[in-house]
Amino acid sequence: MRILLALLALLGQPPAETGNFRDNDLVELVKLDPTIRLDIRYARSENFLGRPVYAQARAFLQRPAAESLVRAHRRLRANGYGILVHDGYRPWSVTKLFWDATPEEKKVFVADPARGSRHNRGCAADVTLFDLKTGLAVRMPSEYDEMTERAYPDYPGSTSGERSLRTLLREAMEAEGFTVYEYEWWHFDYKDWRRYRITDVPFSAIR
Repeated sequence: MRILLALLALLGQPPAETGNFRDNDLVELVKLDPTIRLDIRYARSENFLGRPVYAQARAFLQRPAAESLVRAHRRLRANGYGILVHDGYRPWSVTKLFWDATPEEKKVFVADPARGSRHNRGCAADVTLFDLKTGLAVRMPSEYDEMTERAYPDYPGSTSGERSLRTLLREAMEAEGFTVYEYEWWHFDYKDWRRYRITDVPFSAIR
């Protein structure tokens, strides 16, 4: 079944779009700032699908979004933290695969490929914090990609320390032009996402 879903995703086509869009200028985040850390779960089996969907553990954003994320990362240094990236630009075919593999009651956690994802435009980042002293990811109110109410950015449970770190991340990202997604504390959309097309370019084709 998983193989069939992957084949169907690859055979699909992104939705047609009209309008004036900026040219793609996808930038690899660690090339802008090598102190940003990566934990690309979709390049491994530690994700909700239980298998890799990326051939390379890399993260990209459109240049203005990437530069803004770097500023947020540097802003956090004063608090003893940095940004750890789980995902950035995501090819449309991967969004299609996620949608097809997700049960109906959990689809608020994945994007409808008929409309495309802001990840597909290179203007969404899945991020958390890491401790500068230890290099380890902090504990948040939920795990990354957890499809429960604990993932909501305003979830009132968990510990006060976890909620404080969630707020710290959100404030740093919002100060640089990002908005948190209403169902996922880790997902942030860049303000100019409408100016870029839905894209299905593989990581290997990005230089």
